Amino acid sequence: MLSVYLICVGKLKERFYIDAAMEYQKRLSGYCKFTLLELPEEKLPQNPTQGQVEQALWKEAQSITAKLPPSAHLVAMCVEGKPQSSEQLAQMMGSVQQSSAKHLVFVIGGSYGLHPYIKEKAAVRLSMSPMTFPHHLARIMLLEQIYRGFKIQEGSSYHK
Repeated sequence: MLSVYLICVGKLKERFYIDAAMEYQKRLSGYCKFTLLELPEEKLPQNPTQGQVEQALWKEAQSITAKLPPSAHLVAMCVEGKPQSSEQLAQMMGSVQQSSAKHLVFVIGGSYGLHPYIKEKAAVRLSMSPMTFPHHLARIMLLEQIYRGFKIQEGSSYHK
């Protein structure tokens, strides 16, 4: 069974997001060993300088790197990533299952995104859309797409 990690910078606060995330985590338990890791977002002043943002992103990158399991296939969620269809995501997930990678790891950064180090380390840079979404909503959308990917692989009618 594939081990899937979702590493997120920041915590869900709103009950409706928490409930939605828990629902998809429950659904995923039948398809993979799912682990959600929430890492703290670095504190920044109201109007941070570019240097302060870079320093915060580097600290977050170090925290992310420390949590990466060995032999992980890393997917960085980032605006400059490549958009994929649900079918393409399912195909990528299937390829990882057949590979020597033991873990499929998705990473969602905080409000300032991900440090370039994490993006460079990633096997895949994935974009949800050219539109901007709140990071909390992006987490729910990604959880649903991972679940949908497994449903596509099994040929379920969930994906229409």
